[in-house]
Amino acid sequence: MVGFRSSRPMAFALLAAVLLFGGLYAWRTVRSAAPAGGAPPPVAVSAVRVVPQDAPAALEAVGSLRAVREVMLAPEVAGRVVALRLEAGRTVAAGATLVQLYDAPERADRAAAAARARFADVQLARSVQLAPTGAEPRETLEQRRAEADQAHAAVRQLDARIAQKRIAAPFAGVLGVRRVNLGQYLNPGDVVASLTSLDRLYVDFTLPQQELARIRPGAAVRVTADAWPGRSFTARVNAVEPQIGADTRNVAVQAELANPDHALRPGMAVTAALVLPPERGALIVPATAIVTSASGDSVVVVRAGKAQPVAVTTGRRIGDRVIVGSGLKPGDVVVTEGQLRVQPGAAVRIVAPRPAGRR
Repeated sequence: MVGFRSSRPMAFALLAAVLLFGGLYAWRTVRSAAPAGGAPPPVAVSAVRVVPQDAPAALEAVGSLRAVREVMLAPEVAGRVVALRLEAGRTVAAGATLVQLYDAPERADRAAAAARARFADVQLARSVQLAPTGAEPRETLEQRRAEADQAHAAVRQLDARIAQKRIAAPFAGVLGVRRVNLGQYLNPGDVVASLTSLDRLYVDFTLPQQELARIRPGAAVRVTADAWPGRSFTARVNAVEPQIGADTRNVAVQAELANPDHALRPGMAVTAALVLPPERGALIVPATAIVTSASGDSVVVVRAGKAQPVAVTTGRRIGDRVIVGSGLKPGDVVVTEGQLRVQPGAAVRIVAPRPAGRR
């Protein structure tokens, strides 16, 4: 009896421990379990309503700039440089003398020719007075007239030779790096410097042959350059190459661009976008709404408060937006943020999008 009485407190303690742990386990199980027949709360998402709108259209290509007027200055005849007015980067006016070659012999010959021309004029004037009176034959008058013409032609010939000894700017522009020094002997064709007019530039680019029907002279071309981010320039198509490239099957297009502030320079690589008439009634969604997978592109549409995946075909991008070709209809509400957190058929709650930069 004594042993039985001593074991009773231990049995009661063990039973109390079992009941305590069992109660805790049951309480945690009931708390973690979802209520019978209950549904998960709606998932918060951001969405936009799709409405038809005009989509700007353009054909983009990589192009290059070329000066409308550019020349490599070089002498027509040989000679020694006696005067040099070349300064790299300087703007010069049309007709300004840049290089003068030695022309003393030609100028001496011209002085002699001018003297002969004056004497021939005197002889001709005398014959003009005497021939009508018969004091001098008519043939002498014609001879004097021919001699005067030849004398003046000799003067003009020497003027042309003297002009060849002078290198002048054919138009106003900016001089390039000087390649000649004072006293240097030049041969015909030796380049002394480049002269470039930066006021107007050509934009040369190519487009696929299937776009030929959409290219028209006078069409606007939007030009952008990496050197000027955020800035665009407008050019106009002035020529379309009549022949298609046999190797590339592309058509060459040339546009002319006004460059009054000389921001752009010949030789720069640019992006040329041929502006086309806008696409009417296009359905455009933010690029964040597109879900790309191995099976294709899709979006999540909210219908009756439930998420429904819809397969779509996408077109070209317009900045951070995408044109949807098929799969959507006007008025559809498309999820733009949070679509990866919802399952098909799940309830969703549309909230305002988060400000940029916030998480």
